[in-house]
Amino acid sequence: MTSTLPPIVQAVSGAVGSAFANGLTYPLDLATTRLQLHRKRTRSNRLYDGIRILVHIIRRYGLTALYDGIMTDTGASLVSNFCYYYVYSFLRNSVLRYRYKDTKTKISLPVLQELFLGFIAGVASRAVSMPLNLITLHLQAERDADDEENSGEDQAVGLSSVVKLIYSEHGLSGFWRGFQTTILLSVNPSITLAVFQIYRRVVDRLSRSRSSAIKPSPKEAFIGGAMSSSIAVAILYPLILAKVRLQAQRKTTSTSTLGSILLDALKSPGGLYQGLEMQVVKGFLGQGVSFLIKERIEQFIVESYLRSRRKHGKPDVA
Repeated sequence: MTSTLPPIVQAVSGAVGSAFANGLTYPLDLATTRLQLHRKRTRSNRLYDGIRILVHIIRRYGLTALYDGIMTDTGASLVSNFCYYYVYSFLRNSVLRYRYKDTKTKISLPVLQELFLGFIAGVASRAVSMPLNLITLHLQAERDADDEENSGEDQAVGLSSVVKLIYSEHGLSGFWRGFQTTILLSVNPSITLAVFQIYRRVVDRLSRSRSSAIKPSPKEAFIGGAMSSSIAVAILYPLILAKVRLQAQRKTTSTSTLGSILLDALKSPGGLYQGLEMQVVKGFLGQGVSFLIKERIEQFIVESYLRSRRKHGKPDVA
């Protein structure tokens, strides 16, 4: 993210982009969660393969069940991404101002610095949005629990009932259950952003004949975002799997630790990468759309600003 726009603009554009992407890929997110939580399937049982999960949900619960928890998840996505991009761009501008006395021109920071700034921003954003993420996870897992119990009656899935359940079993701190693992995963967006930074630098060098106002193109922004997300997910997936299982635990099984969950996953048929394919597809589409929309919003703001200056007879600024 080498944009020189103010932090608030980057925060809003990033949040809006993530919300659109979240709505587009949410059924894939739901299927991914079910795959990650279903530990007893065998390699020959195809019920819990991604597409079959979606078909099963539609047949048993109806089309709307594909969006169980989407409101809280979209809210978490808006809050998390707004906070992430705001904190990241604020810290980045502060570093540029301190080291280079300049925040107006495009200056590339070293990759390790980009990763560190992204990690700090990731911890801050996840601390704020984690209660909503946890509620979403439980909403997504409720109907899966019904299937596990072979219940003949479909239990109602409600926001208030999930909130009460989490609070009754774990107290207020339960809404931040598994935060230690989440801290480790805060490097995920920073890896995504660092890879995207490298991708943009390559694109810039290969297309110097084009105006910087249209870099990257919509296709390039989508490909860069999708590729960056896929790389980050592949690197960190065992931790992603462990975090989901840890947060979804009920009180009766709350003695599990990160290490024991990883060991248990290693022994299961899917191993440490159960559900990876759906996670990558979801991230590929979601992050690609998110970066695409974010870049287009920022481009629109820049072009509107330049048009306004020209209208008033003022020269363009570099």
